[in-house]
Amino acid sequence: MVHGYKGVKFQNWARTYGCCPEMYYQPTSVEELREVLALARQQNKRVKVVGGGHSPSDIACTDGFMIHMGKMNRVLKVDTEKKQVTVEAGILLADLHPQLDKHGLALSNLGAVSDVTAGGVIGSGTHNTGIKHGILATQVVALTLLTADGTVLQCSEASNADVFQAVRVHLGCLGVILTVTLQCVPQFHLQETSFPSTLREYPFVRQVLDNLDSHLKKSEYFRFLWFPHSENVSVIYQDHTNKVAAGPFPVPTLPAPRAVTPVIVQLVGESEQAASQRKKTKPSLRMDVDQTSQAKAMTPTVCPGPPSSAASWFWDYAIGFYLLEFLLWISTFLPGLVGWINRFFFWLLFTGKRESCNLSHQIFTYECRFKQHVQDWAIPREKTKEALLELKAMLEAHPKVVAHYPVEVRFARGDNILLSPCFQRDSCYVNIIMYRPYGKDVPRLDYWLAYETIMKKVGGRPHWAKAHNCTRKDFEKMYPAFPKFCAIREKLDPTGMFLNAYLEKVFY
Repeated sequence: MVHGYKGVKFQNWARTYGCCPEMYYQPTSVEELREVLALARQQNKRVKVVGGGHSPSDIACTDGFMIHMGKMNRVLKVDTEKKQVTVEAGILLADLHPQLDKHGLALSNLGAVSDVTAGGVIGSGTHNTGIKHGILATQVVALTLLTADGTVLQCSEASNADVFQAVRVHLGCLGVILTVTLQCVPQFHLQETSFPSTLREYPFVRQVLDNLDSHLKKSEYFRFLWFPHSENVSVIYQDHTNKVAAGPFPVPTLPAPRAVTPVIVQLVGESEQAASQRKKTKPSLRMDVDQTSQAKAMTPTVCPGPPSSAASWFWDYAIGFYLLEFLLWISTFLPGLVGWINRFFFWLLFTGKRESCNLSHQIFTYECRFKQHVQDWAIPREKTKEALLELKAMLEAHPKVVAHYPVEVRFARGDNILLSPCFQRDSCYVNIIMYRPYGKDVPRLDYWLAYETIMKKVGGRPHWAKAHNCTRKDFEKMYPAFPKFCAIREKLDPTGMFLNAYLEKVFY
């Protein structure tokens, strides 16, 4: 019989949302999951599944039953002939990468954070950049789903195709993802090149926007960072390379991306340190390689990262983290400093050309040090220039509205997943951020509302993992297939077992 905990406190990684579920479970098998769902049906309780806890919203929160999938984290099968891997949904991508390395495989695209589960990362529509690449869910070729009544559905293009079209971005409302089969590619290295503005005849942000097609064609994984309250932009190219030696890369591309702290779950009266130690679960990485493809996996070429040194620590942490956090905290008392901080750190850290190469997953992911609030909307790719210039004009017209750096701009290919923000259109993602220096919230409401207004105006769709103010009426306008998804959800979960406050705003 599955054992549950009472008196648990859940907080997401950024400590911006939390809840106290009535019961907290860590099942180890499908049978134990069925027990939890059967108990929920008997007691008329709602159920939410949580993975890495990185969503900066309340999408995973519940006062009912919470299921953490961290103990269902095995690699089940590697098919080197088809270049596919089947995993349990609770495995962290950070634990999957080294296993793929052993077989000369990799995922073709990744988000900035790898301490997220396979089931969760697809469910929220996680993305990276690359106009020839879709969101991460487009790499899913099959999965298994445990529905509210205990039925296991095998889903793929060939089996339960309608459900498959919906469940790849499932929002946690269709059931419990048990296993995921991902389409991989041969292992590859990336070279990252970043370069700044010149600020001469024309504002550089306009140069980037006027030459967007050129950038998208020139680099497979192109993105750029705009520094609000200035014209400054850092352009970042990531492309396949045969190079095996990384050059010096003393400072991070961003001051804040990849998060490494696990989801915070505490028993009442328990210290945070004790909770962290208790919840550490080493993944079981047993593999059954497909018997039809026993060929020896390619030995990966080692591409060393930047050397560890006192100099790199100084720029990376002393300047890029400690000094920045202190200045951002000072700016909570003197908001006018924010524009100066943005310009100063661009000058300090982003005015030189930098290059680095490594295995793809080492380049795609990067360290996140700051707790933060974020918004991230996908807009039609052709609306990129209009949206950014309007956001820039809004900040110039309202000098009391402050915006932390960077505004990160990325791109993704369109797809046919019902609630994908990229449904039926190539998209540009515009990500804004407000840090929480020393855990202190910074006023952001005016910035948030102005941003959302602009995003809606140009036909945007919010990232499902991020906090937003949209309702069902908004989503009915945004998503042509919204009624189809709703019909599938109501069929798979007629009593609303997998709903919560966040999802009620979406569907009611």
